[in-house]
Amino acid sequence: MSVRNLETLFAPASVVVVGVNDRPGNVGMVVWRNLKAGGFKGPIWLVDHKHGTVEGERTWPDVESLPGTPDLAVICTPAAAVPQLVAALGTKGTRAAIVLSAGMKQGTLTAGSSLEKAMLDAARPHLMRILGPNCLGLLVPGAGLNASFAPGNALPGNLAFVTQSGALATAMLDWANSKSIGFSHFISMGESADVDFGDVLDYLASDPGTRAILMYMESVTAARKFMSAARAAARNKPVIVVKAGRAPAGAKAAASHTGALAGSDAVFDAAVRRAGMLRVDTLEALFDAAETLAHVKSWRGERLAILTNGGGAGVLAADALSLADGRLAELGEATLAALDKCLPVTWPRSNPVDIIGDAPVARYCDALRVLLAAPEVDGVLFIHAPTAIVPAADIAAACLSIIKEAGKPVLACWLGGSVVASARKAFNEAGVASYITPERAVAGWLQRVTYARNQEALLQLPAERLDDFRPEQARAQALLDKALQSGREWLDEEQAKSLLQAYGIPVVDTRRVRDAEEAVFAATQIGFPVALKILSPQIVHKSDVGGVALSLASVDEVRTAAIRMRQRVARQQPHAQVLGFTVQAMASRPGAHELIIGIASDPVFGPTILFGEGGTAVELRKDRALGLPPLNDRLARDLIAQTQVGPMLSGYRGRPAIDHQALISAMLRVSQMACDLPALAELDINPLLADAHGVLALDARVRVRRPLSGEPSRLAVRPYPRLLEERIEIDSQPMLLRPIRPEDGERLAAFYAKASPADMRLRFFMARREVPHSELARYCQIDYEREMTFIALAPADESGVRQMAGEARAVADPDNRKAEFAVQVASRWQGKGLGRALMEKLLQYLRERGLEEVEGQCLRENVGMATLAKKLGFEVGAGPTGDTMELHMDLRE
Repeated sequence: MSVRNLETLFAPASVVVVGVNDRPGNVGMVVWRNLKAGGFKGPIWLVDHKHGTVEGERTWPDVESLPGTPDLAVICTPAAAVPQLVAALGTKGTRAAIVLSAGMKQGTLTAGSSLEKAMLDAARPHLMRILGPNCLGLLVPGAGLNASFAPGNALPGNLAFVTQSGALATAMLDWANSKSIGFSHFISMGESADVDFGDVLDYLASDPGTRAILMYMESVTAARKFMSAARAAARNKPVIVVKAGRAPAGAKAAASHTGALAGSDAVFDAAVRRAGMLRVDTLEALFDAAETLAHVKSWRGERLAILTNGGGAGVLAADALSLADGRLAELGEATLAALDKCLPVTWPRSNPVDIIGDAPVARYCDALRVLLAAPEVDGVLFIHAPTAIVPAADIAAACLSIIKEAGKPVLACWLGGSVVASARKAFNEAGVASYITPERAVAGWLQRVTYARNQEALLQLPAERLDDFRPEQARAQALLDKALQSGREWLDEEQAKSLLQAYGIPVVDTRRVRDAEEAVFAATQIGFPVALKILSPQIVHKSDVGGVALSLASVDEVRTAAIRMRQRVARQQPHAQVLGFTVQAMASRPGAHELIIGIASDPVFGPTILFGEGGTAVELRKDRALGLPPLNDRLARDLIAQTQVGPMLSGYRGRPAIDHQALISAMLRVSQMACDLPALAELDINPLLADAHGVLALDARVRVRRPLSGEPSRLAVRPYPRLLEERIEIDSQPMLLRPIRPEDGERLAAFYAKASPADMRLRFFMARREVPHSELARYCQIDYEREMTFIALAPADESGVRQMAGEARAVADPDNRKAEFAVQVASRWQGKGLGRALMEKLLQYLRERGLEEVEGQCLRENVGMATLAKKLGFEVGAGPTGDTMELHMDLRE
């Protein structure tokens, strides 16, 4: 489930507290008092099976005897009583409960199942939602709801705070009250037996009273659901995360370099980037980020100008920016000349712009105007240290009028305490983020930078790839199946290279041999020089045991190397089963970069793609970046850009640039392997040589796993569903129907641009000349887990491009119950049956996904759409306004 019945959890009309008595320290009593103190307007009932009244308030002996049906129940009883209570509440009609009780996972029934499972089993028939167990509770200050045992109430506001830690929740609530920080929702998740982060994100994403979502997380369950909800929420408002576990005390040993480098925390970072969220390190930074991102003006770029009346403060800010690899704006000559006219001759003519401590109000304003007008400046950090020359409040009042009209973001740092308090307050009230130190102000700017980069991923429209590569998936799967059938965990080197070849990744010529004489024969066939490597299922890192010999230039060298290699292995790993050797050509690629591309398996987010600097010191350098598959061209380039080796691949000091497209292709094919092959657990391609001539895999390690029967996909992001592609004929012309891809951005833009004004009005219910980039990105970068768009591609034109002839799209609600659809066909193809073909394919897909209803709207004048809908089986009726019609279909019929 997702948002179903969450409205009764977060906005109940009535509440019952179960487990209230007048014993000292009773949790139910605390909850009842908090509900009264919070100002909840609806009925509050109390259940206590022993007493008739508590503090003069009537109690009821059981749920069945309540005078009405409560929307929300707060259960404060011992764990053993919870399943029976949930069943009684569900029968009564209650659809949401907060379970504060601890010990649900550990406690068991006589049948042997856990109390938690019994609770969920009792709730399921009633679609009853459970927050908790073992949580602090829930606060919705705007509704007067304090259904918690927190020591106090929360102030109303527009930040939602969601936490897995109850202890942290109480501390955070106290801290926030001291800082006058208010909340739309304050939610303690507890053990998340039912309602989890994905559910809460879905609910808060569409809540108009929440402008930013702050989360403290310790773990993630249901990664695909979480990623879908996070991506949807992050498109609407800032989602900022603190996650514990950045520096675990110990890490599980991994056999492959990729496994060792792809730690779970780094994978979580990759998930945050992919979803467009922002991760910060501390709770203080969490609220700083909320303040920073809540008032972001249109983002222009990362170049920051620092305006200060104190040189020292400016230097501290510049240092903090430099240490964090931020970008200090380089002021152009025109900007310097404009500043010369308004600043003393002693100003340093550089960024930070020090306007000198005796600056009057006019100097602040003039310098600020210059920087905001400078094309090389993307944002300004305004720093003021108090002086006796001009009151800080006067400076604030004068500068605010300029900042409000600016098209660039401005951050402020008012140094000091009571002297600048009124100025800081004025800026805060005007929506200008203010900080107490230069370092925290710079951290706020860098949060904007990171957030903007992550949001860009949601707006990327990569160019269409022309190779449309199809791998030999059956051949690859056969290799993995053979290894599993023989009980082996690792492919040998020849098999690993064969796997790469099946996916079009260039490999060096490699032969498997049994002994020294066969090695000599293979080397003669390949041609000298060659490399010789030991072949053993127990030896993964061959060089660690002297199992690699390079640049063997003759028959004698190969024979001697093979004999000595066996002897070394026998001494160092006497129990290893040596199956023979592999002989491979020595690749002569002088100047080539040694890289690594790999796949690791994360227990939460599943397969993860790794890219970085390769070679024997890969784990020492740790120069790597991680991404969740599936990758596209742009995401692969972003991975490269995140590494230190990335800039070197473009050439430096006479070393030529590599063939970037060859590297991107290799990364995308590895990503496709991660999507296609569930039995592939780990992959190392190390080293992968990359130079101007392309890429070449010298060595590869592959670990396999046996997927469980009926195992769901381990991918956190659902990949492109290629199996849904279909070829049909329309008007005797071949047409390809397929799901839309991020690479279709230009194609979709051209489709809308060529549509007639009348068609655009019928599609969007208003006159539109063009569709903005952000909207195109949203239409192309769909989440296949929750939505689907089928496009029709016409035969290729004279330039070889297949233009879009139509689209049919549907977006499902988070519960996967109801979808809303839209369809549009190009004028050239209208009236030929294409709209019907697209809709039939879409409806069939929605039925197969288990949706129950589909609905849409069309303008009353859109007779063609209404006629098609009736033919397809839709009910067509009048809309809420006189100019629209409602279209509805029950997919279960």
